[in-house]
Amino acid sequence: MSVFLLSDKIIFPQPYLARRDGLLAVGGDLSEKRLLLAYSMGIFPWFSDEDPVMWWSPDPRLVLYPEEIRVSKSLKKIIKKGLFHVTMDMAFEQVITSCAQIRLQNNERTWIVKDMIDAYCKLHESGFAHSVEVWYEGKPAGGLYGVSLGKCFFGESMFTRISNASKVAFVALAEHLEALSFDIIDCQFATEHLIRFGARQIPRNHFLKQLEKSLKKKEVNQAWKKTVSFVKS
Repeated sequence: MSVFLLSDKIIFPQPYLARRDGLLAVGGDLSEKRLLLAYSMGIFPWFSDEDPVMWWSPDPRLVLYPEEIRVSKSLKKIIKKGLFHVTMDMAFEQVITSCAQIRLQNNERTWIVKDMIDAYCKLHESGFAHSVEVWYEGKPAGGLYGVSLGKCFFGESMFTRISNASKVAFVALAEHLEALSFDIIDCQFATEHLIRFGARQIPRNHFLKQLEKSLKKKEVNQAWKKTVSFVKS
């Protein structure tokens, strides 16, 4: 399969035209309009600082249905201890910046470059991007962020500074989305970490059909600002 070169016109090729590794297109920009169109088509940006903007739609797709999240006994004990304080949409920019910083501190490449941070902060201001923050003794311990459209949440990245903090954030996210009757959490590529939580790979065409149905449902396009109280874990 060829990789498509995007122009200034805000359009994308169909996801099924992506290469085997999921790469579909390069170029374009990170404007709000283009990003929202991409996510609505099951496409997301992922690239490094020295690369052009690269757009992906992998097959299979890793997803987690909020009601199916699996929480280990050890993590349940940690949550019940109440050591962590969990909030949502209270520190979005801090979360996305920390996701980038942690990778750089670990000598890893990151796709969360300045242009990405700026673009997703704008999505957050518009009510489409959200964060979960986990605090320990008043300091940021971990968190995650992603994009919400219809009844689908597209997970982007997470970070942890204290053991288990990002896991707590993910459980809080899943419980919050289940309470809002969300259908699916898009986890993009498979990782053992997320599979242990109950995420599973499904064919891209199945994911796109589910996404289409989710996008027809009422949007939760507003701030999630709240303090989290765990109810199931």
